[in-house]
Amino acid sequence: MTTVRREAFGRMPPEEGGGEVEKFVLQSDSVRVEILSFGCIIATLETKDRDGQFSDVVLGFDTLEGYTRKHPFFGAVVGRVANRIAKGRFSLDGKDYQLFLNNGPNSLHGGAKGFDKVLWSPQVLPNGVRFFRLSPDGEESYPGDLKVWVTYTLSGKELAINYQAQTSKTTPISLTNHAYFNLAGQGSRDIYDHEISIEADSYLPVDDTQIPTGEVAAVQGTGFDLRQPVELGKHLQKFHLRGFDHNFCLHQGQDRRRVARVFHPPTGRTMEVHTTQPGIQFYTGNNLDGSLKGKGAATYPKHSAFCLETQNWPDAVNKPHFPNVLLHPGEEYNHTTWLVFSTA
Repeated sequence: MTTVRREAFGRMPPEEGGGEVEKFVLQSDSVRVEILSFGCIIATLETKDRDGQFSDVVLGFDTLEGYTRKHPFFGAVVGRVANRIAKGRFSLDGKDYQLFLNNGPNSLHGGAKGFDKVLWSPQVLPNGVRFFRLSPDGEESYPGDLKVWVTYTLSGKELAINYQAQTSKTTPISLTNHAYFNLAGQGSRDIYDHEISIEADSYLPVDDTQIPTGEVAAVQGTGFDLRQPVELGKHLQKFHLRGFDHNFCLHQGQDRRRVARVFHPPTGRTMEVHTTQPGIQFYTGNNLDGSLKGKGAATYPKHSAFCLETQNWPDAVNKPHFPNVLLHPGEEYNHTTWLVFSTA
């Protein structure tokens, strides 16, 4: 049985058009999640440890002000196109598009003001909440009026996130949620004692600006082979890695499949990721630097959280051999990701 509650969370600053931001609290026996109408942000996600104690396992802020300032996309839905587009450029139907560059020489997570920085219209469901917005033609230089629906539903131990979209002109689209997890509880020092596995036979090597080179490389015999669980800290040391920020290539198909599992031995918390998406970006919070004051005045140093962002492959709009990232008029974009929490 899931209960859904809505409450006020704050008001947008006048220069952002004002507007009421609401918080939606979804609660089952084993999971409690708070989601904002600003950026569809997962602000809190509490799960039980093996002793039945709840802890909040996502990074974020106590107030709206934290989320309206610059931060690394904590808990937000990012789009139109998640991840990086090389030089912010692509061509469609003979027309060249130039996006805003917000990540060195590249465009990241939708540009200057992506889906993470806008108010969405909420609709309460029996076991969740659905958010809607119309991204107008030309927003952040992307073509087409894009209607987008993001639906969060909680059922027992499982949080489902469904993304749907329709467009008036052909446009690239890849949506994901950018939650930062630490199964020891947000504010914990690092994630080195987490055990992770990702069910991927290949990954995308990147250049020094984090753009895929175009090669689809086998994980076999490399530090990117996570098909069997590894303890993160020891694994980074063994392979001399400064962290992960890479796309893992998943088995193609529209069906739900389990793609990743994270286990935290001290608390027994386990999180599985299931999805219909073709890729998953594994990011180990390499750019966190302790400068942000988070919930409960916690600081978030490097490697204090991980992200498992289910999405299309980065820069797919410029790489014809990558999975199709284009949505055409008359088609529907429809992907779901499930986060399943348990204890072991």
